[in-house]
Amino acid sequence: QVQMVESGGGLVQAGGSLRLSCAGSGRTFSGSSKAWFRQAPGKEREFVARITVSDTITTYAESVKGRFAISRDNAKTTVYLQMNNLKVEDTAVYYCAVRNTGSPYTLPRTWAYWGQGTQVTVSS
Repeated sequence: QVQMVESGGGLVQAGGSLRLSCAGSGRTFSGSSKAWFRQAPGKEREFVARITVSDTITTYAESVKGRFAISRDNAKTTVYLQMNNLKVEDTAVYYCAVRNTGSPYTLPRTWAYWGQGTQVTVSS
């Protein structure tokens, strides 16, 4: 029902930028809200950003507000996460999530589908 391919991760120095991409297919992907989460080694998966389906309202975690931006293409086939002024603490595996099924949407358990994740490593 949902097929996703994540890309854009990599190794960058602090202060640099990366743009993550999550390309999906299927009715569920195109018609659902989307979000980005991240998980550092030994830590719980945490909310990063979310974008709604119809009104494209965006919400960000306090730790990334002003630095990251979530967006989608007009065809709703791809969701992006533009990451600027990266910090060492941003190092984590980033996951694309699709279809919010409950509240609060900042919790991983409220999302139905997940990508495989893409590694983002920020060096000092």
